Amino acid sequence: MTQQDLKNCHKQIRPYIHRTPVLVSSLLNKLSGTQLYFKCENLQRMGAFKMRGATHAILRLSEDQRSRGVVTHSSGNFAQALSLAAQSLSVKAYIVMPSNAPQVKKDAVRNYGGEIIECPPTLQDRESTATQIQQEKGATFLHPSNNLDVILGQGTAAIELLEEQPDLDYIITPVGGGGLIAGTALATYHYQKNCSVIGAEPFSVDDAYRSLKNGKIETNKTTTTIADGLKTQLGDINFPIIQEHVSKIIRVEEQEIIAAMKLLWERMKIIIEPSSAVPFAAVLREKEKFAAKKTGILLSGGNVDLENLPF
Repeated sequence: MTQQDLKNCHKQIRPYIHRTPVLVSSLLNKLSGTQLYFKCENLQRMGAFKMRGATHAILRLSEDQRSRGVVTHSSGNFAQALSLAAQSLSVKAYIVMPSNAPQVKKDAVRNYGGEIIECPPTLQDRESTATQIQQEKGATFLHPSNNLDVILGQGTAAIELLEEQPDLDYIITPVGGGGLIAGTALATYHYQKNCSVIGAEPFSVDDAYRSLKNGKIETNKTTTTIADGLKTQLGDINFPIIQEHVSKIIRVEEQEIIAAMKLLWERMKIIIEPSSAVPFAAVLREKEKFAAKKTGILLSGGNVDLENLPF
């Protein structure tokens, strides 16, 4: 993937996304011992960075493909992102969701124009149901994170951050399915070679940490984390990018995530979901690594269940 591919992607999606702000806090800088620059994708359309990748993936389809719609399986932010992106581009979106997905997420998908097909809550059922819709409707399947057009779209958040703050030493993102960190790593490699990309994930779902260490895609045996957006695993398209361009993955405890989330709510006056707090928790955990550096943090999303806050 070249810098031109990233530029073309950014230009294509610009009319359909928000250019989100980069916020700073002198108090959080003092607390962490580093200069922090928060890229607020929690203020993106539909409340998460995934709007970028979903929009780019649809724009890359042919007219014929668009006329037959798109399909994905997701219980979270990509379900909402693909629904809204498809609605913005007058394309039909079929969203396979597990039957136990929160009602608030189902409502959001419907509000954005997505047609929900429910299935039993296993990955196998999600995949087989999505395949069935592909066959019946002729819809194109778009994976939430393991798709190159999606990855390029997610990388545009880092492009904007580096345009505003070109002298960053580090950019940190949360790691779930790997689309955001892979896109960020590509963008950083092409736009600022002196900046290192670091991932952050909970100890309880540390598949990316183990994958990077062992050189093969690992899975999680448990999914008990408050950071519900980070339970998915890496894919065969994003993992090689991560291997090549990501320097390190820092793991954090659940209590550290909650404390970081609370700090950001209190001090920045912004709503973020638990997954978004994981990179900030990583900085607070390893302060010596980031001491006196300039550190960009991608706040991935703000779709939090207000009835179920951890503090």
